[in-house]
Parts: sequence; C-alpha cells; structure tokens
Amino acid sequence: MNLEMTFATHTFANPFMNASGVHCITVQEMHELANSDAGAMITKSCTIPERAGNPEPRYYDVALGSINSMGLPNLGFAYYLDYALQYEKENPTAAPLFFSIAGMSVAENLEMLEMIEKSDFRGITELNLSCPNVPGKPQLAYDFDATFETLKQAFAIFTKPLGVKLPPYFDFAHFDAMADILNQFPLTYVNAINSVGNGLYIDPQSDTVVIKPKDGFGGIGGEYIKPTALANVRAFYTRLKPEIQIIGTGGICNGQDAFEHLLCGASMLQIGTQLHKEGPEIFTRIIKELAEIMEVKGYQSISEFQGKLRTIS
Repeated sequence: MNLEMTFATHTFANPFMNASGVHCITVQEMHELANSDAGAMITKSCTIPERAGNPEPRYYDVALGSINSMGLPNLGFAYYLDYALQYEKENPTAAPLFFSIAGMSVAENLEMLEMIEKSDFRGITELNLSCPNVPGKPQLAYDFDATFETLKQAFAIFTKPLGVKLPPYFDFAHFDAMADILNQFPLTYVNAINSVGNGLYIDPQSDTVVIKPKDGFGGIGGEYIKPTALANVRAFYTRLKPEIQIIGTGGICNGQDAFEHLLCGASMLQIGTQLHKEGPEIFTRIIKELAEIMEVKGYQSISEFQGKLRTIS
C-alpha cells in the first residue's frame, strides 16, 4: 500500500502531520513529532516576540472535540527559525518542515516573511490568516479586501513556497469570493480549516463555562467540525487553480475521517484535537486505519481516489 503524497514538488511518506499549535510549541515536542510516523510537521504559529497567551484554563477536551482560547502562546519567531535551520542542517534529506507565522498585524507578518526570505530556510511557510482566539483581534481572512492587500504585499517580497491557513466559510458566495482572491497569487497551498471560532461549552455540573478567556468563548475543534472542514476542503478544491493544493484540517480522528478529507480533494492532512488527546502515537494508528480502508476499497495509492467525491445526479 502506497501512502506517499507529492506536495509542493516534494514527496512525503504519508499525508499526515500535526496542526499548528498542537505538540509543537517546544523543541522537545518537535523532536517527538520528528520521531513519530507523521509524514511532515509544522511549527507553532509564532509572533516576533514571545507571547504567554491567554490566561488559563484556556483549553478543554470534550467528548466530541475541544474548545480553546489559547491566544497564540509561542516562544517567539527566532526560537522557531533557529530550530528549523538546525533541523534542516541535521536532516538534509528529510521531508521539508512547515513554518507557521501569525503576526498581530500585517506589518509583523511582512517582517517575518522578509526574515524567512533572507534566511537559509528551505521548507514551506504557512501564513495564518485565521486565529480566532486573540481578544480584540478579528480574523483577517474574513475581511476579503484586507486579505487581498496582505497577499499582494507578501508576494512582493516573498519568493519561497507559501501557503495560507483559513478560517471556515459558510456561504457559497464567500467560497467564490475568497477563491477569486487566492487564485490571483502563486500560493503553494490553502489549509482549510482553523477552528470554528467563538463557540461556547458549559459544564453541566457547575453551570459555568470551561475556559477563562473571553468569558468562555473559544475555537471549536475535533469531531464537531468535520462536516464544516470537509465542505471547505471540497469548496476550495473545486474552485482553486490546480497548482494550489489543499491541506485538510478539522475533525480527523480515524482513518475514515482521513479518507474523506482526501476524497474531498485534500493532499496533506493535519490533526489537532485528537493529537492533543492521544499524542504522536496517533499517527501510527491512523496510517494503519487508512491503509486498511484503501485495501478494502481496492486502492493501491491515494491518487486513485483523491478528489473523486461522488455526488447524486
């Protein structure tokens, strides 16, 4: 069974990786990912200065997923770039590393892109346009004009492979409008989706919210959001030019979930909530489950079914 995936001109052993923010804040966590069966890995979305993030409790596991309002805690841009450069030096033949940035302003994002451009980093950069959990900061990707201007400025200074992480969209008009913008730029990929912003979960025993920031409002992840994630993957797969690939993120807990994301058109797959619950061992399990599903269905490679979702005529 061949689970290899060609993405951004590179071949990965399998399509699985962590979602940024999960098991990737410290060098130790990144080492654990590198030693797992994941096909790739991505760093924590970073800002230039170190950020402590929102007050705790700010993450809570629930039966069908999770709610969080982390507030972009990270150890700072230099910490992750130093790690990335060292990783590439020590692993010259390894799959490319994904490097995530999420500045608190367009200017900060452009400054980080410029530093990556001038560095020796050979991997793939992800510009996070969709952090829903910083108080007072709206998601940039819900402002279509601002998104266009940001990408215009980014590609004026950045020539290395670049993808964007998007929030969920819920209307065909929004799929169309965002795809029209994205198709104007030489993007390597689109990552769909970030968590569904500003959900609320209540503890039935105490009648209180379960996280402290924003009076309990937070991003929803896990099984809750798989249908929304699949819809966004499919919507962009059918609207974007072929050279822009899709990373499917949201609600991947088992091999069937992974199969469905690939069927909708995803090329790579990121796991967040379930990785947080199980740890890097999840990749061994989910690879086995996907391979078993492919065997039952008679597929020898992902390319045989990727993007081939059937509709009812």
